[in-house]
Amino acid sequence: MGVVSTLQERLIRSAATVDSSVTLLADFQRWFRERVDADESRIEIIPFEAMRGWDFAPDTHNLVHETGRFFTVEGIRVRMPGAPVEEWSQPILHQPEIGILGILVKDFDGVPHFLMQAKMEPGNHGGLQLSPTVQATRSNYTRVHKGRAVPYLEYFQRTERHRVLADVRQSEQGSWFFRKRNRNMLVEVAPETDVEVRDGFRWLTLGQLHHLLAVEDLVNMDARSVLACLPHSPLDPEETFPAAGSPGPGEPERPGRHVLHRDADILSWITGLRTEREVFTERIPLRETTGWHRDAHRISHESGRFFSVMAVDVTAGGREVGGWTQPMIEPHGPGVAAFLLAYADKVPHVLVQARAEPGYTDVVELAPTVQCTPRNYTHLPEGATPPFLEEVVEAPADRVRFDTVLSEEGGRFFHAFNRYLVVETELSAVPEEPPHYRWMAVRQLLDLIRHSHYVNVEARTLIACLHSLAV
Repeated sequence: MGVVSTLQERLIRSAATVDSSVTLLADFQRWFRERVDADESRIEIIPFEAMRGWDFAPDTHNLVHETGRFFTVEGIRVRMPGAPVEEWSQPILHQPEIGILGILVKDFDGVPHFLMQAKMEPGNHGGLQLSPTVQATRSNYTRVHKGRAVPYLEYFQRTERHRVLADVRQSEQGSWFFRKRNRNMLVEVAPETDVEVRDGFRWLTLGQLHHLLAVEDLVNMDARSVLACLPHSPLDPEETFPAAGSPGPGEPERPGRHVLHRDADILSWITGLRTEREVFTERIPLRETTGWHRDAHRISHESGRFFSVMAVDVTAGGREVGGWTQPMIEPHGPGVAAFLLAYADKVPHVLVQARAEPGYTDVVELAPTVQCTPRNYTHLPEGATPPFLEEVVEAPADRVRFDTVLSEEGGRFFHAFNRYLVVETELSAVPEEPPHYRWMAVRQLLDLIRHSHYVNVEARTLIACLHSLAV
């Protein structure tokens, strides 16, 4: 193995540690089950008129909070020439404030551990999931709700005494959020720093987290997104995830570092698509959306597809506020998010698509090979089904490297699931890359995650899942 950083070596040790001196995996699993059993949170679907502090604005019919904070449900009008449906309007969540998703890291006996929280979100199926140390919107941590302070927030707001491992603004679902970003952070404290472990929190190694990623509906979306932002792969950097970059004209090939497309060519491809692809998104009043109808309980599309806007009443234990009501998005059917994985000169590559969604800040982001809700395509003409869908959902078992159903963000989405898959194939199975697709070395994708608005949230989940394959 070549020269690696001390941090890289420590992350490799953490990924290899499934039982540590701080936490045994079996003890954590027992602790988490006990917390699930003891959780007294209650989620009730309610009519819109039963919400407290929320109402439809008389002029726009936008669904807004009386403080003007948190988020609003409003409308957008979209024109996307060349898409299977070129024009439409829809409700969307507008949450312009930037939240903090942060994981605290500390070495115990030379092994990095990550402070994780068992947290209830109203949209979670089954209540508790494993979340980052801090998972809070700006409205939450500035205490607009007049609740308790967010634990551990000071480590992420005042980082000068600690080591920042990652700090990047990342997008979230561009089909349901309008230009939503959260600050994804990993902050390491010195080993001698005394960090009080509060009720509901546990230190876990990367190896334990990787093991838990294979458990259905356990590690939440925000935790997966932050873990994908690790500055180094916890796997062997030379043999498994080599440094990105292939030789230029006239340069000799570097053994073990072959990539199918140079970094500069990948960036040029993305920039070209962002320049040439036409995506026009206009915020409009909710009352001006067409094909969407509101009754006492839901705002839904006349076709019965896509999603609904609904409302819940939440009674929560262990949260900054003990109870509240809010609107949520409820998807109609589970989704599929999958990477095709292949090897070029022993270097792992995944087939990414440059995907346009109406809520993205910069036209397209890199997405999984397949990202869709299959039910939404049943009414479209033949040929409109997303490419490679059949290849991933019907792959033989010996080609499936990862296959788990995981929830999306439970603070805004009600029972939103995706089946996340990594399916191994041969490069020859995709003889020509479709125009909006490219094979990228996993290391190249990891490098782009260090920058905002390049890798979407579903692809970040799959990167975390790829790391877990080393367990």
